[in-house]
Amino acid sequence: INLNDKLFQRVKAVYAQRAKLGLNAEQAKLLDDQYKRFVRGGANLPPAKKDGFRKINEELSLLGLKFDENVLKETNRFALVIKNKEDLDGLPQNVIDGAAEAGRKKGLDGKWVFTVHKPSMIPFLQYAKNRALREELLKAYIMRGDNNNEFDNKGTVARMASLRVQRAHLLGYKTHADYVEEKNMAKTPSAVYAFLNKLWKPALKNAKKERDEMQALVRKEGGAFKLQPWDWWYYAE
Repeated sequence: INLNDKLFQRVKAVYAQRAKLGLNAEQAKLLDDQYKRFVRGGANLPPAKKDGFRKINEELSLLGLKFDENVLKETNRFALVIKNKEDLDGLPQNVIDGAAEAGRKKGLDGKWVFTVHKPSMIPFLQYAKNRALREELLKAYIMRGDNNNEFDNKGTVARMASLRVQRAHLLGYKTHADYVEEKNMAKTPSAVYAFLNKLWKPALKNAKKERDEMQALVRKEGGAFKLQPWDWWYYAE
């Protein structure tokens, strides 16, 4: 619909006369939103550029699907298989029972299976005393799509970034962020950063305080290691 030229010309004609139409606030907002939706969708581009714009959107759509599929495949392929009951130390019984059931479903009777699906992963990170296994599980989660295999997303991400820049430039925006934020509350990337920077210092201060409290727990338990991301859930719990 955004590249339907006849429909856009009708909307554009009404938009050009909006000051003379006596519109109420709701009508003016609706007209403004519809006009901008068409413009952001490429309807105001010269004919020579519309085809390129359409191709960019089509490729971005396909790349987005590919990215999501790769993450899902990586999520589904990983399994942390535990063979020794001692490695379950600290886990609640209902979590252990769920992992045993997951093992049975995979034909691994007598073993316990944890995945990077959050209902399986988060309880393990919260309660499992085996630090090495917590590390293995969290790294499997954060490295999805970044394992240099058939599901690697780095090339997909790079191509998406390039196409987003091209689309933004076609529409007259400096960056993709300018294109995205125009219709959001912040309106500009600089306003987003201004807002985030107000949160950053107090949030960082609080995070460091929590880190120090957890590090003290590590020392109290006799640990000689520096707190790592796979320790955070466990010591927070």
